[in-house]
Amino acid sequence: MSPPLTTIAFDADDTLWQNEQFFRLTQDRFADLLADYTDRDHLHARLLEAERRNLGHYGFGIKGFMLSMIETAIEVTGERVSAAVIHELLRAGQEMLSHPIELLPHAREAVEALAPRYRILLITKGDLLDQERKLAQSGLGDLFHGVEIVSDKTAPRYVEIFTRHGEGPQQAMMVGNSIRSDVLPAIEAGAWGVFIPHTLTWDLEKSAPPTGHARFRELPDLATLPTLIDRLC
Repeated sequence: MSPPLTTIAFDADDTLWQNEQFFRLTQDRFADLLADYTDRDHLHARLLEAERRNLGHYGFGIKGFMLSMIETAIEVTGERVSAAVIHELLRAGQEMLSHPIELLPHAREAVEALAPRYRILLITKGDLLDQERKLAQSGLGDLFHGVEIVSDKTAPRYVEIFTRHGEGPQQAMMVGNSIRSDVLPAIEAGAWGVFIPHTLTWDLEKSAPPTGHARFRELPDLATLPTLIDRLC
């Protein structure tokens, strides 16, 4: 028999609140600005390539996205991109960094239902200041027993966090919208991994689900999470 759950961790972006939709809107704006130089599909591929190679330099988040857009604009225009376009890209990024938080359906209800009975954590990656801003604006901050803003989500990192905040990964669960970041490394660490799909997923976060694994579950939304946990316990 598995040890009882004591710790439930949530991802933030596109699990508790909207995030990817703002990247998509900015990406459309980016394509409009460079329409005279290349088509949307080619631009998207070049931007994704830049984001992938820049993760080690800038990490995850809006600031790295802004810098990758600027780098891509320079490349696809043969270094002819205007200062006005660069200025517009910077302004688009700044707007993303100040966009109001929009909680996803059932996010508050799920966290509030579980907080009295479990140790509740927020484990998110991205820019420190931006994630702190979003957490403060979400109104959920007081419900978490611990908040971890990390550069990346790996199995060793999950082991360290679940051990420091609780009884270790065997008695922990990670809930999120990314198979790559929230599910696979959490299961590798020994925790439960619960996948809550979002309609939009960044290409670099896509992976095949570990279908059939004893510690993997997929739910349609957060509304059914407390019921799942009651069944497992």
